[in-house]
Amino acid sequence: MTAAIRVEDIAIGGGRHLRVNQTGTLGAPALLLLHGSGPGVTAASNWRAVIEGLGDTFHCVAPDILGFGDSSHPDPQPQGFAAQAEVRIEALFQLIDALGLEKVVLVGNSMGGMYSLRMAQLRPDLIDKIVLMGSGGMPGLEPTPELIKLITYFDDPTVEAMADLLIRFVHDKAAFGDTVEAVAAERMPIVRRPWIEAGHRAMFGPEMLSFAPEDLAEIDKPTLVVHGRQDVIVPLECGHYLAEHLPQADLYVIDKCGHWTQIEQAARFQSILRTFVEN
Repeated sequence: MTAAIRVEDIAIGGGRHLRVNQTGTLGAPALLLLHGSGPGVTAASNWRAVIEGLGDTFHCVAPDILGFGDSSHPDPQPQGFAAQAEVRIEALFQLIDALGLEKVVLVGNSMGGMYSLRMAQLRPDLIDKIVLMGSGGMPGLEPTPELIKLITYFDDPTVEAMADLLIRFVHDKAAFGDTVEAVAAERMPIVRRPWIEAGHRAMFGPEMLSFAPEDLAEIDKPTLVVHGRQDVIVPLECGHYLAEHLPQADLYVIDKCGHWTQIEQAARFQSILRTFVEN
């Protein structure tokens, strides 16, 4: 059985809103699922299968982060990754308040993992547990060629370039080629919105969001670090770094899997997520 997804725009103040996908019921353990970056990304394209599969047990909340998808966008755009993160994270805290959630389990994919760590620094009282999937955040980590393709996508913003970029997110390209093409087509109408390109270009600058060992040592929350062994967007080295320095972290490495563990290993990811949260 899959849970029906409820989609609505939730006001967060200042005339802004976040587009939010929800399953499950208020009062169940709340999972706040934060998508990664990339051109045209939305919560639905990252999390649809996960929130359908887990809505029987949890209250799943998957927003388009501020500046992405059908959510409002900052105007003017903050310049740099860290500056964008602060504005977007404040909007996520406003969403938590608007929904009346007392505590959440943060489930962050890539950029969403980095935002999860920062949220746990700023408001540890709101955070129950953390799940990081292919998360960045390691100081001094050099961008891979595949990540550079993501950063420079708007130099050639075609559907062919989108499909060529997204196929790199999975390890088994033969098995998931059709899925990737469907996601690419879904993203293109969003990519063509001018504020999406403006936000993308504003985000990727020299000032990134990273966490020194002493920063991670202060995030004393049960944490599951999930990483695909063949991830070429954010290398496995980063997963090892986070697991080593977070005081309550377990590391789960999935073989024959790239950056999108929730898509390429969907059943396994949902199973380990369910077990980690319930136990």
